[in-house]
Amino acid sequence: MRSDLTFCILQFMTVSNLQQHITQPVTILDEQKCRQNIRRMKSRADENQAILRPHFKTHQSAEVGKWLREAGIHQGTVSSVSMAKYFVECGWEDLTIAFPINPREWPEVQDLASKASICITISSPHVLDFLVQNPPSHPLGVFIKIDVGTRRTGLRATAEKEIKEIITSLQNIEGYTFRGFLCHAGHAYQCRSQAEIQKVHDDVRAMMLGLRERFAQFEPFVISSGDTPTCSNALNWDGIDEMRAGNFVFYDLMQWQIGACSPSDIAVCLACPVVALHPERNSVIVYGGGIHLSKDRIVWDNKTIYGMPVHFEQGSLQWTMPDGESFVSRISQEHGELQVSDEFLKQTKVGDLIGILPVHSCMTADVMKSYLLSSGDTIEMMQRV
Repeated sequence: MRSDLTFCILQFMTVSNLQQHITQPVTILDEQKCRQNIRRMKSRADENQAILRPHFKTHQSAEVGKWLREAGIHQGTVSSVSMAKYFVECGWEDLTIAFPINPREWPEVQDLASKASICITISSPHVLDFLVQNPPSHPLGVFIKIDVGTRRTGLRATAEKEIKEIITSLQNIEGYTFRGFLCHAGHAYQCRSQAEIQKVHDDVRAMMLGLRERFAQFEPFVISSGDTPTCSNALNWDGIDEMRAGNFVFYDLMQWQIGACSPSDIAVCLACPVVALHPERNSVIVYGGGIHLSKDRIVWDNKTIYGMPVHFEQGSLQWTMPDGESFVSRISQEHGELQVSDEFLKQTKVGDLIGILPVHSCMTADVMKSYLLSSGDTIEMMQRV
């Protein structure tokens, strides 16, 4: 837990010295960029006559949730029962737990259903016996997870017998309501062009609309599709009722590489103190490693990278754009090693504070557990129990 970091003093500081007392790695969040990303995604959903049910696993923050509400968003998605509990306590009344139902958490799920509208997710017919034998004490919606190509979990769209058995079994038990079909096109993260993103979306949409046609006798129900690459860029959402992107609130290098955003849309970076220079090999060593960034990596211009460094503007927590040449080449627990351009090296000295744009903002946010806004205010995230 990092809520006791020394940067807490920043709330008493003036705008002119926002960097001065940052002594340890901390995640900087640009509120203006984040709000802009939210508004843009809400507009895309509105234009496509779909409900935006954003995934909260990226930000895990009551304050960012407040920004979503202020943009007119009132439904959410979470990835765990504990996350659902956190956001219900923050006042959210309509949540989908888009993770396979865990029978060991059944009492907690039923407690949540007594306080808010909760939907659970079935990704395998093997959990059906448990649900049938344990009818809910409060109404629960049920989504069936469809594997549309990611091959992680979920039923295939062609598994008509199993799908029909799940729906009919739950319809015969008071308390359960079949809400529809849910999918996540995680394989869209392998795309590297607009055409590839559109192809994934078209294939997924065809599969999901095929389910609507084959199971029309169970209407009305919802078709819910979610991933940031397709929700950010893909065209033609006819027949899709919900868009469930999550990473879009922050974006990151992976989304930039995919083509879902531009570098100016990335709303978070990890602020890291510079602790050593090795000019003979254009290397900068920072206090900021795997326990801060996570060890997510991507191949960029035939190099494996763990992030891209940026400089902060004088006295502020606003950062410049990456130069396209400098990158995080290696990380260990606390160390980050940067391979930088001559110009970046010339502008950097030991004791400076630099930023690192993360490969995967969800993981970086999760390990850091709090944000420092570019205004100097701090935001806490939910804490795992």
